[in-house]
Amino acid sequence: MLEVRSPAVADRKRQLTWWERPQEALAKSRFGGWVALNVANPLDQRLLERTNGRVGFLFGQSVGLLYTVGAKSGQPRKTPLLYHRSGERIVLVASQTGKPKNPAWYYNVTAHPAVEFLPRGGPRGRYVAREAKGAEREELWAEANDHYSGFDDYAELASGRVIPVIVLERAPG
Repeated sequence: MLEVRSPAVADRKRQLTWWERPQEALAKSRFGGWVALNVANPLDQRLLERTNGRVGFLFGQSVGLLYTVGAKSGQPRKTPLLYHRSGERIVLVASQTGKPKNPAWYYNVTAHPAVEFLPRGGPRGRYVAREAKGAEREELWAEANDHYSGFDDYAELASGRVIPVIVLERAPG
């Protein structure tokens, strides 16, 4: 599948604030990816849950908490993830900072698509997860890169892996 490259940072629809620019530059680096996975994620998991999504590690970033059931274990799992909204949908990118394998949460949502998500500022809600395909994926990939341009960099690092884009839609009822 051909990756659609997002516009250059200067061509973005969403302009970064003064504090987001250095955060994004750091996050796109190898060291920043390590910090995101090993420092920010454990802190965000605690902060977001304890504050009902009001406080997270990175200021101004849309980081929410995904609640899933383990694909193999069947145990409850919590994962902090960068997300953006596309209309009523919540969009997640299974980049894992460009690692060659999909993250564990991806397998969890494909095995058990009934999930919960706590967006920044709350409230926690029930959703159904699905993987975007074709034109929808390409459109959402471009939107995600407008939100955080590091996803294109991660795609280059991913050793040929096409990074999945996951859509969360409100569960009925």
